[in-house]
Amino acid sequence: MGGQGLQARARQKTVKRIHISDDDLARAASDGDGAAFSTLLARHYDRLFGLAFRMTGSRADAEDLTQDVCAALPSKIRSFRAESRFTTWMYRIMVNAAYDLRRRRAAHDKAAEGWGDWELARRDEAKETAEQVDWLIATMRALPDDLRDTLALILDDATHSQAAEVLGISEGTVSWRIYEAKRHLAALRAKEDRA
Repeated sequence: MGGQGLQARARQKTVKRIHISDDDLARAASDGDGAAFSTLLARHYDRLFGLAFRMTGSRADAEDLTQDVCAALPSKIRSFRAESRFTTWMYRIMVNAAYDLRRRRAAHDKAAEGWGDWELARRDEAKETAEQVDWLIATMRALPDDLRDTLALILDDATHSQAAEVLGISEGTVSWRIYEAKRHLAALRAKEDRA
C-alpha cells in the first residue's frame, strides 16, 4: 500500500506542475528543483528545436543547438530573475546560441577562404610535376647509357664534381654529357609536341 501511496502523490505533484506557470517553475528550478526544470524542458523542448531549425535551416544544426542550450540551461537558469517571461528569456538563450554558431562559421569560412583555391593550385602543380617526372623517366630510357647515368646522378643532387668522381671522368665531361642529355631531351619534346 505504501508504494501505491507514493505513486499517487507523485501523480498529484505532476498534475499540479502542469498547472504551474513557466515563471513559477523557472523560479523553482533556479532554486535547484530538478522536477521543475524537467517540466520546463518537457514543455519547451519542441519549441526550442523549432526555433533552432528555423534559424539554421538544418535539422542537424538545430539538434546540436537545442542539445547545447538544454545542457547549458541548468547553470543559466540560476540567473533567471523573472524580469521577462521565461519563454522570452529561454528564446534569447537560443537566439544567442544561433548567433554564436553563425559567428563561428563565418570566422571559419573567412579563415578557410582561399585555401580551396590554394589546394587546387597545389594539386595542379603536383600533378604537373609528377607528369614531368614521369615524362623525364620515360624519355631518359631513350638516351645513350653514358648520358642517362650522368643525368641520373645530377638529378639526384650530385654536383658535377661528385658525378665525375663516381663515373671516373672529368668534370668537363660531366658538363658536356649534361648538355648533350638536355639537347636530346629537348629534341624528343619538340618531336612529341609536333605529333
